[in-house]
Amino acid sequence: MSADPTDPIARFEAWLAEASASEPNDPNAMALATADATGRPAVRMVLLKAVDPRGFVFYTNLESRKGEDLAANPQAALCFHWKSLKRQVRVEGKVEPVTPEEADAYFASRARASQIGAWASRQSRPLEGRFELERRIAEATARFGIGGVPRPPHWSGFRVVPLRIEFWQDRAFRLHDRQVFLKEEGGWRQLSLFP
Repeated sequence: MSADPTDPIARFEAWLAEASASEPNDPNAMALATADATGRPAVRMVLLKAVDPRGFVFYTNLESRKGEDLAANPQAALCFHWKSLKRQVRVEGKVEPVTPEEADAYFASRARASQIGAWASRQSRPLEGRFELERRIAEATARFGIGGVPRPPHWSGFRVVPLRIEFWQDRAFRLHDRQVFLKEEGGWRQLSLFP
């Protein structure tokens, strides 16, 4: 798949499509790095759920550690690593909430068990044992019966609005190809970097 070499989002979408054809699991998996109000960093794997010229979207419990970090310090970094393709993409930028309509639409597309899980899980908080989680799942299941499951008020999404996107391609003898795009007024500036 060819992409406009001057458009980093189009290039990313092309690389993601190639990864979707070759990666055995979760080609949309990305490491998400955040920092709290004091600057203490944390990183974890999440799933990319949408990408467009506005940015890279993922969803989470807003009361989780990542949700609290992003509320206090709305900046993040992402790293996609596709081992089968020997490629990675790094994204850095500011973070903004998705619209309630976007969050509602994505939540409605999730499996019912995942919707129930969003109500049952107190993500990132101490869990006394598996039984406590199973009890909370049973309570949420009973609460909603066979009807629709609305999006919890503590569950939504974030968009990483990219200011820097780096494409890394493995090359022999560690002479890797690195292309970085920097967001500037009026568009993107592209640079090559030493490996």
